[in-house]
Amino acid sequence: MNIDFRCHCPISSALDIIGDKWTLLIVRDMIFDHKKTFKDFSTSAESIASNILSARLKSMEEAGIIRKSKMEGNQKSNIYTLTEKGLGLLPVIVEITLWSDENVRALNPTMVKEDYNYVRTNKQAFMAMVKQGYLKSIGEEK
Repeated sequence: MNIDFRCHCPISSALDIIGDKWTLLIVRDMIFDHKKTFKDFSTSAESIASNILSARLKSMEEAGIIRKSKMEGNQKSNIYTLTEKGLGLLPVIVEITLWSDENVRALNPTMVKEDYNYVRTNKQAFMAMVKQGYLKSIGEEK
């Protein structure tokens, strides 16, 4: 993958890969909703356009965040799964969720109302449980 990094800053460099409007939402859908196919992703509430979804999945694969394989029994359909690098975004997603719950809710009162106290006080256990559930959903239980 040939990424045109804007500068040497680690935050800027990460954002050059995952800082678009869609990447973390696709990772979220994979981790929490166990979505695996193009059709699965296209049904998300954010309504990503199919051409953008295609481009985003390709760039995520090129960056090593996801891998693409063929669906067993249907060689026309692709299955997308997270790599270890992609699963490494789970703590980022958790922190963004908690930050948003504390700081964005007043700006968007229609946000889903969840009790994140367990997540706040048990982050490592929560993330381990989520990761295990994801790995089980793709047949890679550990």
